[in-house]
Amino acid sequence: MSNAHLTRRTLLAGATAVALGAATGTARVAEPPALWREFTRTPLTHPQIPYIGRAGYRAGAVRFPRPRVVADVTAYGAVPDGTTDCAPAINRAIAAAGRAGGGTVTIPPGTYRIDDVIRLGDSNVVLRGAGSGRTTLYATKNLTELIGVYGSRYGGDKSSWSWAGGLIWLAPRARWDSLTAAIRDRAWPFEGWTGNRRDEWTTLTTVAPAKRGSWTVTVADASAFRPGRLVLLRLADDAAHTLLQHMAGDGPGPAAYVWDDKTKLTSYVPYEWPVRVHRVHGRRVTLERPLPLDIRPEWDPRLTTHVTELTGSGVEGLTLEAVQTPQSPHLLDKGYNGVVLQCAYDCWVDDVTVRHVDNGFGLVAASACTLRRTRVAGRGSHHPYFCREGSHDNLVEDFTIEERTVPAPANTQLHGINVEGLSSSNVWSRGDMRMGTFDSHRGLPFANVRTDITVDNNGRHGGDASAGPLFGARFTHWNIRVTNGRAGLVKIDGLAPYSATVGIDEVREFDQTDVPDFTGDLHSRLELYGTPDAVRPRNLYEAQRALLR
Repeated sequence: MSNAHLTRRTLLAGATAVALGAATGTARVAEPPALWREFTRTPLTHPQIPYIGRAGYRAGAVRFPRPRVVADVTAYGAVPDGTTDCAPAINRAIAAAGRAGGGTVTIPPGTYRIDDVIRLGDSNVVLRGAGSGRTTLYATKNLTELIGVYGSRYGGDKSSWSWAGGLIWLAPRARWDSLTAAIRDRAWPFEGWTGNRRDEWTTLTTVAPAKRGSWTVTVADASAFRPGRLVLLRLADDAAHTLLQHMAGDGPGPAAYVWDDKTKLTSYVPYEWPVRVHRVHGRRVTLERPLPLDIRPEWDPRLTTHVTELTGSGVEGLTLEAVQTPQSPHLLDKGYNGVVLQCAYDCWVDDVTVRHVDNGFGLVAASACTLRRTRVAGRGSHHPYFCREGSHDNLVEDFTIEERTVPAPANTQLHGINVEGLSSSNVWSRGDMRMGTFDSHRGLPFANVRTDITVDNNGRHGGDASAGPLFGARFTHWNIRVTNGRAGLVKIDGLAPYSATVGIDEVREFDQTDVPDFTGDLHSRLELYGTPDAVRPRNLYEAQRALLR
């Protein structure tokens, strides 16, 4: 867990093993690119490539827990006939598991109609179907019908169900209650770790200056800390916006950027990063992940409390199919949404398909979660995957976005794998995107990785101008196969500061052509352009994990 474990011998041995282990097939080059060799020397502080080797549930655990079965939904009245409303029975079974302190709730094979949201609000509860091809939840209503109209806290006539909420919704019970109460009262809330007005936190201690990549920080008072406790690192910005500049890599370009009028972006600050405590020794606190940013005194760094998290919960082995309706006009989604994790830490989704949804899988102020073997199918979605409101250290792997089954209606929009809102250190790995794009909705996401993905790049990215830059620093696209040759936001060496584009197909611009947000030298790198099959290692996330084993 410390820097001492990262010896040069360990790193080089790991790098060699990964490169050789991946060198099957018909590679056109014999050695890994220069960027990879550089990274193995400075993995925690490399200027272009972020360290994401501990992303996901329990720092990237391969297996999810299998808690004992404590309830079967049929025992609570669920009937797999496709016509009986089974939502009350399923929610009763989930609530019983919560009262028991956790456990697995099973859903046998069949089709179960649901006329309400399925809510997982207690930690250590797993909802498990018999497999995505055997258990189906058939959703007949949308979130506007079930909860109410949800406007945007930034004004206008947009529907926030276009980027929030799910018909399967994993969120702490008290947090879900407060969110839905605020929506019904039309007091449009902040959605993150510190409550509807971002005031539900207290200071545990202040933190001394530290550098990005450090595992250990020195605090003024360590009495509140114990191994395993989840805390929030809170970094405020100063009048010169040097925190936002730092997220963009520092230097003349970010210093010259006009931040003051980017009101949506500045509303995302303070930056809130949840992390577990690994060890406490005197006033030195070791964290389970290295720092994603410097800690500087001008940002008033603190470790704080937060709303009670949802942890150790998951959804497995089912299909959520919404009643098929035409896709709504852009930003007016009614909320036929799939699975959302909110204020969740160390949670997961595995072997789950969503069909005919407005928005597929969402990470909203969620961190250290894994989405594995997920699939978006059916009539076409607005956001197949969205990651926003300060979501960090998540892993989306073995994911599929299928081709839409009906033509897109007029005035609709297709995005893809979205990231925004100061979200950092997230990974999308081993993806099959038969439609969509690599979507940034602005909001200065930074230090995110997309690797080993095939994409038919036919979507468009979005984002309000007041949300600021498309990218912060250390964004990396590694081994990306673009089947239709469209650029979109895949080739980012001319857009993203201090970033890396390695091993992508040659692409050309189309009608959505972007210009860099920052002036001057972006200090971005481009290697193996036009030769994705030549990249070694092929998967940047897996290679980084191998360095620390």
